[in-house]
Amino acid sequence: MPHVPTSLASSWGAWAVFVSVLATQLGVPVPAAPMLILAGTLVAAGNVPFWQMLAAAVLAVLIADSLWFAAGRLYGRRFLNSLVRFSLSIDSTLRTARRWFERFGVPLLALSKFVPGLGLVSAPLLGTTQIEVRVFLLWDLIGATAWASFWMLGGAALQAHIDRLIMLVRANGTTLIDMLAMVAIGFMLYRWIRRVQFRQWLEKYHITPDQLDTMMRSDTPPVIYDARPPEVRRREPYRITGAISLDLDSPERTDQLYAEHEVVVYCVCPNEATAKLIARQMRSKGFRNVRPLKGGLDAWEKHGYPIEPIPTEHLHAPTDDDDVDHDMVTIRATAPE
Repeated sequence: MPHVPTSLASSWGAWAVFVSVLATQLGVPVPAAPMLILAGTLVAAGNVPFWQMLAAAVLAVLIADSLWFAAGRLYGRRFLNSLVRFSLSIDSTLRTARRWFERFGVPLLALSKFVPGLGLVSAPLLGTTQIEVRVFLLWDLIGATAWASFWMLGGAALQAHIDRLIMLVRANGTTLIDMLAMVAIGFMLYRWIRRVQFRQWLEKYHITPDQLDTMMRSDTPPVIYDARPPEVRRREPYRITGAISLDLDSPERTDQLYAEHEVVVYCVCPNEATAKLIARQMRSKGFRNVRPLKGGLDAWEKHGYPIEPIPTEHLHAPTDDDDVDHDMVTIRATAPE
C-alpha cells in the first residue's frame, strides 16, 4: 500500500499533535485521539520519528495538567465549582473521581487518561490536595506517555486501513481535515443536545434557594438531606438548618417515615449534573418526591440563608487510609519505588 499524505498532521508534524492534544486537555470538546492515530500512521510510514511525536503529545499533556493542577491548588474547591458550571461531564465525574483517588491514591493518574471524563478532572481535583508537585508530575508523565503511545501505536498498526480510508475520502472530493471537522462538530452537537435535555429536566424538578426557604417557613416543611460526601462534611462541618446527613454510597435504605414527604437534597454540585444521579439513587432507597437544590449548599450560602454546625456525632470518623487532609479530598500520595 503506497503512503498517502495526511494533510495537517503531515505538514505540521509534531506541532499538529501538540496543538491538538493541548486543546483537548484544556477542555476544548474536540478529541485528540484521531490526530494521535494519524501521527502513528506517519511514524509507521517513516515520515516522522516516533519520539518526536510522542514528546509533543506528552509535553502538551504536562502543560495543560500543570495549569489545571495549579488552579486547583490556588483556588481549591471554589475553582472546581466554577469549572463544572460549564461542563456536565466534569460535574458528573467529580464524585466518582474523588472516590477512586481516595481508594487507589495518586497512581491512578497513570490510567486516568483512558477513562472518559476522569482525565480532565483529575489534575484540578488533585490540586486541591496536599500532594507534592513532583509526585503529581511523575505520575502524570507516566500516564501521558502510556496514553499517547497507545493511540500512536494503534495508528501504526492500522496504517494500511487508514491509508485506504484516506484514499476513499479523497476520491469523494473531501479531505481528512473535512472528516475530522465533521466529527468535531458532531461531537459538540451531541454535547449541546445533552445539555439542553438536562436543562429541561432540571427546570422541571429542581428547587431554588428562595423556594426552599419559603417551603421551610410553611406548615409542611420538606425533609432536607445533605448528600455531600462524608469527607466533605468533615472538612466543612456545617449544613442547612435541620438537614439530615445521607450517604448515597451506603446500601442501607433510609427511614421510610420520610419517604412519602417532599424531599429536598443538596450536594456540592453547582451544575447539578450529579443531581440527576442523586435523585435516581434516592428513588432506589424508597423516596418518591425528590427535588435537588439548585446550586447546592454554595448557592444557599450565597443567598444569605442560615446554616448550622453539624453535630460531632453525625460526622463520619476518618478511616485508617486517610493520609492527607486538605480542602476537599484525601489522597494517598504514593510515589513509585
